[in-house]
Amino acid sequence: MTTITRRHSLGLIAGAIAAPSLVRAQGAWAPLRTITMVVPYPAGGPTDAIGRIVAKELEAIFKVGVVVDNRAGASGAVGTRSVARGEADGHLIIFGNNQTHGSNSFLLKEPGYDPQKDFAPLAGVGSFEHVFVVRKDLPAKTIPELVALAKADPGKLNYGSTGIGSGSHLFTELFMTRTGTKMTHVPFRGAAPLVQELMGGRIDIANSTLPSVLGQIQSGDLRAIALASPARNMAVPSVATLREQGVANADADSWAAFFAPAATPAPALARLSAEVVNVLNASGPREAILRTGFTMNVRDPAAFRPYHAQEITVLRDVIEAAGIKPTE
Repeated sequence: MTTITRRHSLGLIAGAIAAPSLVRAQGAWAPLRTITMVVPYPAGGPTDAIGRIVAKELEAIFKVGVVVDNRAGASGAVGTRSVARGEADGHLIIFGNNQTHGSNSFLLKEPGYDPQKDFAPLAGVGSFEHVFVVRKDLPAKTIPELVALAKADPGKLNYGSTGIGSGSHLFTELFMTRTGTKMTHVPFRGAAPLVQELMGGRIDIANSTLPSVLGQIQSGDLRAIALASPARNMAVPSVATLREQGVANADADSWAAFFAPAATPAPALARLSAEVVNVLNASGPREAILRTGFTMNVRDPAAFRPYHAQEITVLRDVIEAAGIKPTE
């Protein structure tokens, strides 16, 4: 089995820097009306926040509105399907991730789209690191204490996720495989409702993306007990990693990327990609995204395509190893 143990380092892709000047030299495509950016999750979560940062910058560049359309449902498949079947003329894009453009292929019997054939990548953005957070009154302050608690009464503890096939789901299943524990899965339609239920004490634990719970960790409303990455994160420097606490090969990163429908004309794809990459590499939006706890690693389409294909294979292997079956 291929395991997820990587942490994407900060960096810029040299080809991405050269792309904008080449596009403009050819006489760049320009939008004629409002661009719709579909975020296939509820408003208020980390994916939504990053999408809105980029949308605001694109408005200034293109001099047209860029509307964020939150179309949640079916583990992100509802919004993703709408883009795959939508008008492919450059005025429709999506901010997707390893769930919408990866694991849904194996976890939904009829996702209604192919994540590679039906989409053209515009830019890989980076990844959400995951952190184990528990309700503040749970008697577990470390991973060994959590494991002991889970083993004392298998299935009693419940863990929340942002949906079947999300990183928070798959990586918790991977964690349980590595530690020999059993917890009950409670899926939600996005990060915002998950965090609310965790804070309310109705969920025991979540292996959540760091941006979605960073504020609650800092305020003391949730307790962070482990970072699922090879190294500590400067946003939560006191939180030890899984590796430091004796759990190997259970690290987790959930990547995110911008896509357009595959049939979008090449000039539109080239301009959209160049400008999205420009935005992501600009200091202002880059710093705003990093402040959320997101780890950036900008990839242009040429660099993202092989990475995407590799990640789909990794996700398939994790799903098979966990024995998760497709749902309707």
